[in-house]
Amino acid sequence: MDIFAKFENRLGPIGDYAEKSPNYFAFPKLEGEIGNRMKFRGKEKIVWSLNNYLGLANHPEVRKADADAAAKYGLASPMGARMMSGNSDYHLQLERELADFVGKEDAMLFNFGYQGMVSTIDTLCGRHDVVVYDAESHACIIDGLRLIPSHRYVYKHNDIADCDKQLARATEMVKKTGGGILVITEGVFGMSGNQGKIKELAVLKEKYQFRLFVDDAHGFGTMGPTGAGIGEEQNCMEDIDIYFSTFAKSMASIGGFLAADKKILTFLRYNMRSQIYAKSLPMAFVVGNLKRLELLRNKPELREKLWYNVRKLQDGFRERGFDLGTTNTPVTPVFMKGGLYDAVQLTYDLRENFDIFCSVVVYPVIPKGQIELRIIPTAAHTDKDIDETLAAFSAIREKLEKKLYPQEMPQVAHV
Repeated sequence: MDIFAKFENRLGPIGDYAEKSPNYFAFPKLEGEIGNRMKFRGKEKIVWSLNNYLGLANHPEVRKADADAAAKYGLASPMGARMMSGNSDYHLQLERELADFVGKEDAMLFNFGYQGMVSTIDTLCGRHDVVVYDAESHACIIDGLRLIPSHRYVYKHNDIADCDKQLARATEMVKKTGGGILVITEGVFGMSGNQGKIKELAVLKEKYQFRLFVDDAHGFGTMGPTGAGIGEEQNCMEDIDIYFSTFAKSMASIGGFLAADKKILTFLRYNMRSQIYAKSLPMAFVVGNLKRLELLRNKPELREKLWYNVRKLQDGFRERGFDLGTTNTPVTPVFMKGGLYDAVQLTYDLRENFDIFCSVVVYPVIPKGQIELRIIPTAAHTDKDIDETLAAFSAIREKLEKKLYPQEMPQVAHV
């Protein structure tokens, strides 16, 4: 069989639906400056789908720093991988400042957060090792695990008792293999908004020997008194052996980093193939990220505005009887009952009739019969944005409960 033959009749669970409405539910095109309101198909919408938590994407100091750095260095400098010819004082400065901010001995930059997570797992874990990980781990963690020959045990989401059980299995396995155990979880789970139970996981170190690796992509910049992340929020950063985050969310940029003891990162620097053989993070991004980190540290009002909006939005939903699950972070999932057609019709209704743009999640990401509308409040949103959104959600819920939505795909014009 031709390896391409399978493409002819199946695009995958998302593609099969999206092909009927190109660039609408999947690969939509938002236009204009990044912010609380942008244009979609020529009309202004309130946008709740961007991880621009602190509103830094269009902060004037950030825009100036990006423009100045791009003008001075271009996007080619430095040329080559960090190990060979792509290092700089600015790269080293950003690593030092990140390590200091999150309370670790050292930090290491990545070109992309997703790549960084996959590559770290691949470099750390060998065939004698065992990985124990949360069932709702992000796709980058799952893809990293697919690459490695290690034994893997998954525990139920945020279930410490089940993690204990899997660690017992892992401990028996490494007695035979002579390897080590790595536990992987997230600081903030991006779909549910739950905090990972980092402090409770760390207590299990008293019973088992393992290292703890935390992906805090949604927690860095948003959680903790200074925004230093989930370790600060739960007062347990010293228990996190390897701390990871991306610049693509609260920093509104490109790249990512690890923070850990120097000996760990020294090993990774000399053995991580994706960094040894890939071009260095361009100087313009490094300089821009230094400015973002400066604002994150020195302008607490950005985080305070984010949390004001989070509380106003989430309290408003709960007062109206909406199900937000168990979120205790800015991530705001709104759950409703319905099928695929309900989900696409109410999302279409929100966009076309209420000028609200947010992301919809259905089966197979979540169970059949459930709809999740995922909302990301940011410091850039206004009281007016929140009030209009709450009113719109009350209206679509009423339509959903009265079964007024057609059981078919919306007719979406090609744009």
